[in-house]
Amino acid sequence: MQTTAIDLFKSSLRARPERVLFSDERKAVTYAQADESTSRIARAVLARKLSKQPVVIFLDKTVECLEAFLGVMRSGNFYSPIEISMPARRIESIFSTLEPSLVISDGKLKDRLGAAGYNGDIIDLSEIDSEPLADPSELERAERSIISTDLLYVLFTSGSTGVPKGVAVSHGSVIDFVEWTTSTFGLSAETVLGNQAPFYFDNSVLDIYSALRCGGRAHIIPPELFAFPAPLFEHMRNSGVNTIYWVPSALVHVANLKGLEGGDLPDLETILFCGEVMPNKQLNQWRRAFPESFFANLYGPTEATVACGFFAVDRAFSDDEPLPMGAARRNTEFLLLDEHDKLVTEPERIGELCIKGACLARGYYGAPEKTAEVFTQNPCNPHIPDTIYRTGDLAYYNELGELVFSSRKDFQIKLGGRRIELGEIETAASAAPGVERCCCLFNAPESKIVLFASGSVDKASLRNDLRDRLPRYMIPASIAIIDSLPLNANGKIDRAKLKEML
Repeated sequence: MQTTAIDLFKSSLRARPERVLFSDERKAVTYAQADESTSRIARAVLARKLSKQPVVIFLDKTVECLEAFLGVMRSGNFYSPIEISMPARRIESIFSTLEPSLVISDGKLKDRLGAAGYNGDIIDLSEIDSEPLADPSELERAERSIISTDLLYVLFTSGSTGVPKGVAVSHGSVIDFVEWTTSTFGLSAETVLGNQAPFYFDNSVLDIYSALRCGGRAHIIPPELFAFPAPLFEHMRNSGVNTIYWVPSALVHVANLKGLEGGDLPDLETILFCGEVMPNKQLNQWRRAFPESFFANLYGPTEATVACGFFAVDRAFSDDEPLPMGAARRNTEFLLLDEHDKLVTEPERIGELCIKGACLARGYYGAPEKTAEVFTQNPCNPHIPDTIYRTGDLAYYNELGELVFSSRKDFQIKLGGRRIELGEIETAASAAPGVERCCCLFNAPESKIVLFASGSVDKASLRNDLRDRLPRYMIPASIAIIDSLPLNANGKIDRAKLKEML
């Protein structure tokens, strides 16, 4: 029985030692080679006498970075990746929360660590052969000591106060997740996952650990290729990519650049997406380009281990029709609660989506008060401890009983006494001719709705189109047509940047 991520690795190692596990544009490593390299990293960590402690990974997005993850995992500690281009102040804030005594990095990056105020122990991965190593027997003991509730990683997400929150996820939650992805999406030893997500973004967890579970391969696609569909597709063909799990913005960008016209990816079998709302206009373009591929819309905050629900796109949707989130995955339950913490079951009535089950993170690292605010007792079951995570996402059931995302609680506004979901305006605008991407914000000081849009469209025609789709009180007071919507490091629309333009 597999109870830790180490079990996943060891099982596939025994079955397929010579198959490639990780690859990028420079190199590929087999399971056997990864066993050797990650063993060395783990023993270097254990030589520091660390146990169940955070180890920061500060490396470029490469195969070596993935080997560092597995090395820390095998040492019985947990890792926390930090993007090397992050501002020094944000890095300093993360270090303040984790208080790590060890960082795995590269010699050329030491100055950046120093600029962020870190002067502690560093394992230079480029000089790992000169590092003192613990005895192999210590590694065996460390691997045996890990249990399913031990932490595997801590990933930092944005906090409402400006201080990043470290979401702490256990081995058991990741095991439960990849057992589901492997069986639900038919992943196998022949699967090659084309990684798009940064490693500090939890979408990458599906790529890494699903590959470990099924004995397949995780291939890192060079980030710069996503701006150029033709070279991107050529790279994917040459790398044998047959499964992708990308943020919708990446799929939309390819579609908007006409990259699907004549796109030749005969091996692309499975197209999964998660992280933000996928506009049907571009989804339909992808489905027309790849009619034989399987498409699924996954849903899940980082606090619910990557994805806790999904909808298999098995029917056609009009451009202005909302795409369902579907239903909870196995070992997971969705609860839709109203403002009085009562269950919402009737169609079209909005409630806050709450989650319970094996997918839940342990909480926010070093922040018990923040954890207690959103990881709360299930109000529908007061008799025994029963934790739910309050997502802050608003949703409703459609007439088919499918769950549909409405908006964030903090994107719901009241204007003129009427409650308005900004996401509904975005859905309508996305369906308008010529609109490529859009984002709706509320300018609170001026009490007006502002719509940002990109594409071959003008304000007047867009406003007229919205009048045909929305009630008058929901029509944005201001529409701004810009060349492109800014994206954050995860590839999602950067609302903070847009707020600066209000």
